[in-house]
Amino acid sequence: MERFEVKRGLIKSIGNNAGLAKLATEHFNDVEVTADGVFSASFGILVSVTAEYTTDGKLQVDVEQMKGDALSDLLESDGGREQAMQSRSRWSTFLDKATGYTGKQRGDKAKEQAKKFSKARSAIKMAHKSMEMSSSFSQETIDKAHEMIAELENMIEAGNAPSEGKVKKLNDLL
Repeated sequence: MERFEVKRGLIKSIGNNAGLAKLATEHFNDVEVTADGVFSASFGILVSVTAEYTTDGKLQVDVEQMKGDALSDLLESDGGREQAMQSRSRWSTFLDKATGYTGKQRGDKAKEQAKKFSKARSAIKMAHKSMEMSSSFSQETIDKAHEMIAELENMIEAGNAPSEGKVKKLNDLL
């Protein structure tokens, strides 16, 4: 399962999950939509594509591709390589339209998110180490730090990158 950043305002202009499912019909076959607006589809080497816009404004997708003997058989069949290339092209074009970002921009956004997660984990580690090594912090400060750490850990666990401001507040507290 992957989550992609979506350009601001795009979800509303597309028409939420209903619009996403309509977009899927342009790129994939056998599109089925659940009552929640989540669509499932397939095309070529993409055995299963399931996607939806989440409540926090991300595109969440789950893709299953052909593997092993099935993929080998397809690639060796007449027109198989072309179908595989067309599958990748349709997937990329779908992501471009569904997120509003190009492949390079999606990669940059993913790196940016990874950096935020890394900074938050580092700040949590440093906060624990500082509290362990110093005896000059008041109990109130320690309690506040534990609250902030718990909030950051919950965000990380939920897959939401903590803002730089939240991380900075924890660093500044200690």
